[in-house]
Amino acid sequence: MNVAVISTETHSAHGSPNPILVWLVASAAALGGLLFGYDWVVIGGAKPFYERYFHLDTPSMAGWAMSCALIGCLIGALTSGPMSSRSGRKRLLTVAALAFAVSSIGVGLAQSFTAFVAWRIIGGYAIGLASGISPVYIAEISPARYRGRLVSLNQLAIVLGILLAQIVNWLIARPVPEGASAQQILISWNGQWGWRWMFGVTAIPSILFLAATLFVPESPRWLATKGNYGQARKVLARLGGAAYAHHVLEELISVSEMHGSVSPMRELLSGSVLKVVILGSVIAVLQQWCGINVIFNYAQEIFAAAGYQISDILFNIVVTGAVNAGFTLVAMFAIDRFGRRALMLTGLAGLLFIYAVLGLFYELHLQGKPMLILVVMAIGCYAMSLAPVTWVVISEIFPTRVRGAALSIAIAALWIACFLLTYTFPVLNAHLGPAGTFWCYGLICMAGWVFLFLRLPETKGKSLEQIEAELEMQSLPQEK
Repeated sequence: MNVAVISTETHSAHGSPNPILVWLVASAAALGGLLFGYDWVVIGGAKPFYERYFHLDTPSMAGWAMSCALIGCLIGALTSGPMSSRSGRKRLLTVAALAFAVSSIGVGLAQSFTAFVAWRIIGGYAIGLASGISPVYIAEISPARYRGRLVSLNQLAIVLGILLAQIVNWLIARPVPEGASAQQILISWNGQWGWRWMFGVTAIPSILFLAATLFVPESPRWLATKGNYGQARKVLARLGGAAYAHHVLEELISVSEMHGSVSPMRELLSGSVLKVVILGSVIAVLQQWCGINVIFNYAQEIFAAAGYQISDILFNIVVTGAVNAGFTLVAMFAIDRFGRRALMLTGLAGLLFIYAVLGLFYELHLQGKPMLILVVMAIGCYAMSLAPVTWVVISEIFPTRVRGAALSIAIAALWIACFLLTYTFPVLNAHLGPAGTFWCYGLICMAGWVFLFLRLPETKGKSLEQIEAELEMQSLPQEK
């Protein structure tokens, strides 16, 4: 096979994209990430109160309440690829916005644990759709030279959603007297109404997201895969002018002719694409199994083990959210300068060190500020490495013709990993204790560092079509 090398975009040769319009469109799509982050983390602050309301008095029931949304996430992730390939990225963004709005109101009004779980699964479905569509849509409308920053905007929206949920939880929850019994918490405003408002507030940004999806254009790269080059040219011209549109379409057509009319399923199973799908899936799993998400989902238990009371815990959770947002901003400006590979390897090494010390502190029964500082360091390290870079890499490395399906596989792997992480944390914590649990996550970070050192290529500054062509060339010797 003769594979053409595609040049990286430049301002002078190929026109200059309209940065204001591109950022506005990317920001509108990133609202899906905002809702993703809010809906995913709001349950952490509501946990002490809905558990009393629904009388969840066993670890398995508590774990199911926390992890049931992941069933919906998995379904949403698995269906996002085929649905977006068939119906387009824009339409799926609208469906996700509707699902967010409806599910948030449903959870807030739930009168039984069964209804609570059902609505949480629907909310999870919205998260799965948004996690599959928002980053790939942003990647497909972004110029190569700042695509990392634009796709990282989705991660920034996620952490702002997390921070928003943490602030809303803190503001809604009324002070709980120290030593309050389960019955006192149940009959309090928090136990009857507070947790409902925590979930219900999601409807407000959901409506904003729904309105935004009505104005964004369809992905030009998706339009091109459907042979609608005229409409794709119009969208690209709006984003960057006629010269830019002409150049991007030339690249798309060149790569399309390179592969002919092979079916997407055969493409996914071919040697070159399958290797990239495996790489993307491992990166997605590693983002979860590095263990940081248990700090958000089980913040109450982690800070309680460090000696904090409930009222202090809610404030500390807000602190961790602010750190998460701040370091994500750092990552947005670093990712296109230092590259994806360097940030991922640095982040995994940092987490390994922090988890080793955090486990030691738990083993020595240290409490208070040292524990809070280590947790904040872990979140900062994750926020400027695995959190944003994972979404950037898996939105870049897959070929355009199978990007929707391949990305849905990687994100499905992410949500399966997230389900296992969330569901098993109480079990690991009960059998190994906090120290052993964090040491386990440290070993996973070590294994992940070795894998990425050997397999992860650098993609900064390259167009999606150039990345595709280079990965294709790298696989040719193995195919001979």
